[in-house]
Amino acid sequence: MINKFLRWSIILMIGLPLGGCFTDFGPVVSDSPPVAPHSIAARLQAGDQLKIIVYGEDALSGVYQISPAGTISMPLVGSVVAAGRTANEVQRAVTNAYANGKFLQEPKITISVASYAPFYVFGEVLTPGRYAYTEGVDALGAVATAGGLTYRASRNSVLIRHPGQQVWQEYSLATPVPIEPGDVIRIPERYY
Repeated sequence: MINKFLRWSIILMIGLPLGGCFTDFGPVVSDSPPVAPHSIAARLQAGDQLKIIVYGEDALSGVYQISPAGTISMPLVGSVVAAGRTANEVQRAVTNAYANGKFLQEPKITISVASYAPFYVFGEVLTPGRYAYTEGVDALGAVATAGGLTYRASRNSVLIRHPGQQVWQEYSLATPVPIEPGDVIRIPERYY
């Protein structure tokens, strides 16, 4: 009788704390294919900021943020689609908009990326939050930016959801997984 009681007590002591550790953030795809290192995809997305210089027209020059709808709002010509395009393609579209609208004769415009959309880190890190994207950052660098792992963090895996995706991709922390602008990175808790 005492042996049976002791066995159930041990099961409850181990099971109850572990039962409260699980949080469901949605579907996860395991065994994701290895990630090849890359430079930032040239395609722009919502949240990126563009530095636009219209030569001879200081009032039209400035920093413009791509809206959630994927456009930038330019004076005189209105909205120009930017998401999904390269900076050069947006430059041509803005130049054509000013030229075709008869607002400027032979407009000279340059566009460069001022800053990319931030990435987000949460889960078992010391300072979860939003962080400015820098080219070349990988998952381990993003975790370091967020203060490092907590004592409860998984030391083996990281979950990443890229913009527009609904499913988390699971990667090994030992693999240098490149981070893209707008990524959401989650460090899961480890299970004993």
